[in-house]
Parts: sequence; C-alpha cells; structure tokens
Amino acid sequence: MKSSFLLLALLCCASAHAEEKATPNQLFRQGVAAFYDAKPKESVAAFDKLIELAPESKPQLWQRGLSLYYTGDFKAGREQFEVHQTVNTADVENAAWHFICVARAESVEAARKALIPIEGDARIPMKEVHELFAGKGSEEAVLKAAESGEGEDLRNHRCYAHLYLGLYFEALGDEAKAKDHMLKAARDYAMDHYMGTCAQVHVKVRGW
Repeated sequence: MKSSFLLLALLCCASAHAEEKATPNQLFRQGVAAFYDAKPKESVAAFDKLIELAPESKPQLWQRGLSLYYTGDFKAGREQFEVHQTVNTADVENAAWHFICVARAESVEAARKALIPIEGDARIPMKEVHELFAGKGSEEAVLKAAESGEGEDLRNHRCYAHLYLGLYFEALGDEAKAKDHMLKAARDYAMDHYMGTCAQVHVKVRGW
C-alpha cells in the first residue's frame, strides 16, 4: 500500500491530547509491530485504541484493514478499506484488499460487483492485478507484467505479483495456488517493506 504522510501529521497533532501512557504514535507503532510479529488480534487492538484517541486518523489506517483480514473479521476489514478509499482514491491495493474481504464474507461474485474502480495507479503490476480481480485479466498477465526492471525493482515487482496472486486465489478458495504464490512472495522474492512483510505474516498465520 502507499505510505501516508497525512497519517503521521495527524498522529503528531493528536499526541498532544493523548493519555500519558500511550500516544497515538506509540499505538500506531504497537499495531505495526504486532502485525509484523504475526499477531493480528493484538495489532487490531492497538489500532482501535489509536482510533479512540484520534478518530480522524481512521481513514488513513489501511494497516488496520490488513490486520482485520487476518483476524477473520472481513466485514470490519471491508469497512476499513471503504473508508480508506475516501482519502486514497488511486490505490489498486486498497481495491484488492476490499475485494478479498467481500469475497470471504460473501462471495467472489459479490466482490466483483463491489470492486472499487481505480485509475492512476501506475505501479507495476497494479493495472494487471486490478484487471484480474475484475475478472478481465489473468494470472499469466500479472506475472508477465512483473517481469520488468532489474535488480531490486524486478524483485519487488515479482513480490507484489505473487502476493496479490496469492490473495486472489485464497479468495477463490484455491489453497494450493494461494500457498504457492504466497511462499514465492514471502521467500523467493522477499522484501522488507510493509507489503513484503505482509506476505511473510500470511504464511506464518496460515501455517505454511
């Protein structure tokens, strides 16, 4: 997901009004740390406390949506990604996570009908990922698009491709394909940013 500079500004402003034992910034860091430790319930709890202290921060907290997905609270996850869309309108990743929450809570057909339209996300291979989730693309197209660039850029593109293919096939109920792709994102093309770590958290939570 794209980083949020506005969130950091909101947290800094809200911290002046926070309780001494936990500022919004500290709670944000706790939520992230718990997620990185593959403890999604603890992560959600920290983010929820943050929202209590700084309600205006909620739309920025896409990280909370990821944690909610791994707790199995798909309804709340869907709501988080919908509110995040109000402040981040050009992020295919937000649409993808919204899709998998709807698919798990309802059905793939419902998720396709509710798929958030996205324009302006030029990152590789996000265009192909969105087309796949919309039912207009293919696994092969995502993988082909990811074969662009060199070195760390290429590795990163492959990490993202396999992460979202893994999530997509999990939403479709194809555990074998989901596992294959997610292990590639978490190990073969491991990256140390938030979404790269998400792939690693995924395989830990799933016991893969």
